[in-house]
Amino acid sequence: MIDAHIHLWDLQRLDYPWLDGVPAINRSFLPADYDAARGQTAVDAFVFVQCECQPAQHLEELSWVQSLADADPRLAAIIPWAPLETGNAVAGELAAIARDPRVKGVRRIIEFEKDPDFCVQPGFIRGVQLLGETGLHCELTIAPEHFPNVMRLVEACPNTRFILDHIGSPRIVKRELEPWKTHLRAFAASGPHCCKFSNLVCNADLEHWTLDDLKPFADAVIDAFGPERMIWGSDWPHALRAATWPTWFAAANQLTAYLGIVAQQQIFHDNAKAFYRI
Repeated sequence: MIDAHIHLWDLQRLDYPWLDGVPAINRSFLPADYDAARGQTAVDAFVFVQCECQPAQHLEELSWVQSLADADPRLAAIIPWAPLETGNAVAGELAAIARDPRVKGVRRIIEFEKDPDFCVQPGFIRGVQLLGETGLHCELTIAPEHFPNVMRLVEACPNTRFILDHIGSPRIVKRELEPWKTHLRAFAASGPHCCKFSNLVCNADLEHWTLDDLKPFADAVIDAFGPERMIWGSDWPHALRAATWPTWFAAANQLTAYLGIVAQQQIFHDNAKAFYRI
């Protein structure tokens, strides 16, 4: 088992303004809390993904997480934030953070940006190109309406690896398969990109979701990427808004069980090990 998407934060150290609007998880979450949350399921390694602290504190967040990884080797991969939109100006920072082999890529939450063309601005495109030149990947967190511009970004950055977080955040609560499904297939076909099989429950009805609600969307991901390019992540503790760690893990197992144990081994371990170079 590798959990390819977890978050950790200490509210005594850094500021996360967005948590003010999410009282259910507006407290600190540390590795000991993660171990308590996963219950009896053994996790061999996990991937930390940046948590939207104040941008000015992003290097402090990275330094803190590096100290956690020093103490717990299961924290095998780190995905920090970086000011990619500054273009060539970010080159030095990317080179510096890439010196730690546990830093594998950079994530930016494009769906939070007010400008719908944010990810195709020349500066951002150059920043993403620099990721590839530095040996880092780009972790994309988007909403369905961002797919057309993301396709332009991917085309402009042929030497950068991409992974799509949270299956592109379809509006499962509204049962909106299209145009998300068509966009997803186009993205999958545009290169050897991977897809994070995560956060489905938070895009469904938070309190009343069912497997039947999730299944059409899970099937679309399986059809587009195949088990060879899907990577499971808990999105803990963000997913606590809709499910406990074991509940989402069990649901993901059920949604993929028909593929067989070999395919599930890829989704829940092998693909993450390869993509994140663990």
